[in-house]
Amino acid sequence: MTKNIVIILAGGSGTRFGGELPKQFVMIAGKSIIEHTISIFQNAKIIDEIAVVINKNYKKKIESIVEKNNFTKVKKIIQGGADRAGSSISAINAYEDAKKSENINLIFHDAVRLFVSEAIIDNVVDALKNYNAVGVAIPVTNTIFEVKEKKIQNIPNREYLQQAQTPQAFNLSVIKKAYEKAKNDENFVATDDCGVVNKYLPNEQIYLVAGDETNIKITYELDIFVAEKVLETE
Repeated sequence: MTKNIVIILAGGSGTRFGGELPKQFVMIAGKSIIEHTISIFQNAKIIDEIAVVINKNYKKKIESIVEKNNFTKVKKIIQGGADRAGSSISAINAYEDAKKSENINLIFHDAVRLFVSEAIIDNVVDALKNYNAVGVAIPVTNTIFEVKEKKIQNIPNREYLQQAQTPQAFNLSVIKKAYEKAKNDENFVATDDCGVVNKYLPNEQIYLVAGDETNIKITYELDIFVAEKVLETE
């Protein structure tokens, strides 16, 4: 039996836009960003379970959100790590004792990407039938400069560049093995999970699913404005 479990990464504790709460709790169209995000996976037929990785200071707030919205697929609320990698490791550890009869896929998603489509989710899960690691990306449209000390060192060919999005999905055994190898590297640094697999399991192919320009990550105040306009048109 294969179980598809979404890991909502909401461990950040930094505030944004002058507010007192992390950006995943910013209100858009009457709901917090994370409520919009969880709703997508709650309604996605292919998803069996949801876990939320959160800073311990906001655990009760997430519990309240889950109860208020009747998010029945949320089965675990996991304490986040010191950084993105630490939060991913916390999620992996939460499922490492799964029954041997269960084939578990962990599908990591940024809490502040509230417009991921069900089509992308379906395509990611479908790709996991043939690959142990799956990413989502869109082609880069702007010229990219490689810079050192404010000077251009190189201008890569855009034909070979894509911009990463989430979800990023893995068979549990594979992502666990990648992080186990990473912990032995004293220079380990990671900003995403595909990067960990790529570096520490170089023979493991990472398949890319086409993302979408609307699958934006709320990072800047302008993104809030864009998100509000998108929701107004739905």
